[in-house]
Order: sequence, then structure tokens, then C-alpha cells
Amino acid sequence: MAKIQKTLFSWQEVDALSDLKRLQLALDNLPDEELMRALERERGRGRDDYPVRAMWNSLIAAGVYQHPSIECLRRELGRNAQLRQACGFDLFARPDVPPACAYSRFLRALQRHAAVVEAVFRRLVEQLGEELPDFGAVLAVDGKKLPTHARPRPQDAPRLPADGRRDIDADFGVKKRQETGADGKVREYETRWYGYRLHLVVDANHELPVAYNVTRASCAEQPRAHDLLDKMRRETPRLLTGCEAFLGDKGYDDGKLITRLWDDHAIKPVIDIRDCWQDGEATRRVAGTRDAVYSYCGEVRCHARAGETHRMAYGGFEESRATQKYLCPAKHYGFDCPRLANCELRGGLRIPLSEERRIFTPPARGTPSWRRLYKKRSAIERVNSRLDVSFGFEHHFIRGLAKMRLRVTLALTVMLGMALGRIKEKQRDKMRSLVAA
Repeated sequence: MAKIQKTLFSWQEVDALSDLKRLQLALDNLPDEELMRALERERGRGRDDYPVRAMWNSLIAAGVYQHPSIECLRRELGRNAQLRQACGFDLFARPDVPPACAYSRFLRALQRHAAVVEAVFRRLVEQLGEELPDFGAVLAVDGKKLPTHARPRPQDAPRLPADGRRDIDADFGVKKRQETGADGKVREYETRWYGYRLHLVVDANHELPVAYNVTRASCAEQPRAHDLLDKMRRETPRLLTGCEAFLGDKGYDDGKLITRLWDDHAIKPVIDIRDCWQDGEATRRVAGTRDAVYSYCGEVRCHARAGETHRMAYGGFEESRATQKYLCPAKHYGFDCPRLANCELRGGLRIPLSEERRIFTPPARGTPSWRRLYKKRSAIERVNSRLDVSFGFEHHFIRGLAKMRLRVTLALTVMLGMALGRIKEKQRDKMRSLVAA
């Protein structure tokens, strides 16, 4: 063995300290005192070999340091005395790392106090709203599949009692999408998975979660969007008051949701649309006109010129009248129209939103402002990616709906806690990073 002389100074110690600073950044900004007191009251005067606060801090450390499982966290605690000390464990206790059964009992205790754990997340949302003036101005919603590795239960099989091992809550989810190929044919693709579904609302400007729900995989997205709006109105009304636009893909194309967003909350619904016209017609005539028609995607065209159609120019949304204004294409684009003098559309056209609420929305579909807002919907895809990669939900070991909800809550709480800590440390450019020093 080639022996080396140890120095008094070690770069490893410096690296470890910088890593611990990231954990301390999250721990210092979690409003979790109410939760800790509730857990300590429940424990009472029982054995306190592994204190509640130390166990909680170690679970936060698992999120900060991207440990996919409890066993991975325990191995890290076993070889890293500095991490044990930062979490609050007794360095001289034996065994110095909590056994797996201790974490199982602690996670069950957290499930019993799930409402208090969710309150930690909710308070973080409120604090971020105080730190970021535009927090919640643009919200995006999406559903994310959370597959489980448990063996699927046959649909006709009787529901078995819970024993802490099998997954009796998961079921099958299906997501369909259509794509148009190079040959012009529309093909439908179907994705199936066994497990759960995360329904998530994020701030599209800062890419941070603001509301969520975890259900079985078979639960549809549209009804859950209404549930999330109810939840935000009840728990964080400030979000809905300051929200300007609500983004969603075709899965949330729902006339009731679009109407509710604008009529009840004055929020612009920027939601992609599906072709739901069943009779095969390409256009419909605007009510009360002879020459104006519109397509399912909101394009308004003029048929005043014989044998030709022209897209009418968009003139803006008139909020006081709840109408979309469109301008005569001949006058706006400057071409000759022999019927211009007697055309009913020469002075423009106002289409009320009530013409068809799914199609006519503020802002109008296809306009530059609509496309600019809809591009921000990709923020929720990046949040979903961080949940998969950084928080281990792509390959997890979680079974049961209650466990899944708890672990999702912990992951989103760590995400917000790190963001709040970065902002307070004047590091807004790093607020979405778990690894930056």
C-alpha cells in the first residue's frame, strides 16, 4: 500500500460544507414549526431515540441531495457524519442512523398529519407571493403520469385489504394524442400506464408550483382543473386575484372551464382547442351576418368577394362589450373589392364571446398575444422534468395513494423552500437549482 501523508487542510471538507449550506438554505426557510409541534405532541413522552425534527430534516435532505429512496438516504447518513449533525442526529448514539422501520413509522405519522404538511407548502406559496410581485400572474396547468412498479391488479379481482406492501390504490390511466403525418393522415396514439396522476398548477414565469392534487391514474384532467381552482380560491385567493392568464393544452379544452376563468375571475383562458365539430363542416356562419364565417380554431373569414375568401383582420378585444372586433380585409390590407360600398362588413364586425365560448376567448385564438402566452406553457413541462430527474419520480419505490401524495408534497415543498432561500440570499438566478452552490 502506498501511504500518503495527510494534510491539515482538505478540499473534501470545503465541498461538504458547501453542500450543507444548500440544505441549511432549505431548512431555514421552511415554515414547519406547527408541523413539528404536532408531531412532538403525538409522540408525547415516548422513546425519542430519533427526534422528530431530525427525522424531518433528513427527509428534506433526501430531496435536496436527490436521494431516490429511503435506503439511499440511510446509506448517505451512515457515511456522512456532517450530514447527520446538520439534520440534528446524536453523533454518539448507537445506531447513529435511524433504521428503516423508524422511517416507516415516521412517514406514517406524516400521513396522519397530511393536512399540516400541505399547510407548509401553502405558506411557502404565500411567502413567495410576497417576495415576487409578479408571482402567479401567468399560471399553467397540466397532468403528469406517475407510474408505479407494483403488479397491476386485474380489474375484475376483488379489492384486497391494505397490508403496507401491495399497492391497492393504483389503476390504469390512458392518454390519447393525435398527430398529422407527412401524408396528411391523422393518426391517434395512446399511452397507458398503471399508477397515479399528478394534477399540477405552476407559475409559468418562475417555473414554481402553486397548487397540486394527486389522484388515481384514471381520473380525468378537466374535472381536476375545476377542483384546483376551487382549492386556490379557498386556500390562496391572492393567486387568483393577481392571475392574468391561465394556460393549458388540449386536454383542458372545456367550455365550462373557459367560461369560469373569464366570467368569475377575469382570467384570460389560453387553452388549446380540439376539433369537436362532429358533422364534418369546415366553417360556421357568424350569427346575424351573411358573409362572415369562422372555423373551429377561431379564424374569421369574409366571403363578400365572389369566389374568394379573406381572413378578417383582428381589431382587438372589447372587454366592456365582451366582444371580439374584426376589420374588413379589403380596407385593412388595401385590395379592391367590388362589393365594398354595399358590404355589411365594411365597418368591421363584432362577435360576442357568447357566439361560442370555447372558440371565442380573450385574447383571440391565433393572435400574436395568444401565441406568446401559450409558449409559456412549456414551463410546466420543465417542472415535471425536475420531478422525474431531480426528485426521483421517474424510478420510484412508492406504493399507495397516501404515500404518493405525501412524497409529492415533500418534493414540491423542497422545491419552494430552496427557491425562497435563494431569493432571500439574492440568488434569484439559481432559485430553481438544487445543485448550484
